[in-house]
Amino acid sequence: METLSLSEAGDRLKRGQIGVIPTDTLYGIVSSTCFPDSVERVYQVRGRDAGKPCILLLSKKEEMEYFGVQLSQSRARFLEELWPGKVSIVFSDIPETFSFLHRGTGTLAFRVPESEPLRELLSVSGPIIAPSANPQGAPSARTVKEAENFFGSRVDWYVDGGVLSGKASTVVRWDKDALILLREGAVTLPERLLRTCLSSDIRSSRV
Repeated sequence: METLSLSEAGDRLKRGQIGVIPTDTLYGIVSSTCFPDSVERVYQVRGRDAGKPCILLLSKKEEMEYFGVQLSQSRARFLEELWPGKVSIVFSDIPETFSFLHRGTGTLAFRVPESEPLRELLSVSGPIIAPSANPQGAPSARTVKEAENFFGSRVDWYVDGGVLSGKASTVVRWDKDALILLREGAVTLPERLLRTCLSSDIRSSRV
């Protein structure tokens, strides 16, 4: 199997290829969001439920605008507390144009990852989908070798990031002006952030 550096992977993603990379949580099987055929290929290779959207990784929060997400000033400030970080946030009312990503749900989860090298890749590739690098229902790959055993030559290349034994990201959803916890993961959010309505008087608090 072809092995790339993380910096090389960004250019390959821009060409519509798919591969396996280390993220700031787990190994992910990835494709650019610009190529619907590549997105479908990830679903097929992984055996992912066709109706289940993937989390999108971004280099910066402003990239959500491309997907129809408009942030109020209070929400933008709030996101600065969580991103870069291991928290994925689900937004609703995503346009039908992106149905190949939201899979008919009208919702997408976004995250700006904690890893600076990964954000540098994303600045080259643009937004990507990155479900964990394992067949649906199987344990997450901890090494690139385990990922190779899962997928072999059905992906175009691999990036070796050593042993990863982290947790998947924490997932929350906007519900009007509050946050609802959907999946406990790498970050434990304070109850204050989950229960308090978002407003202009939010104080800075790292999580």
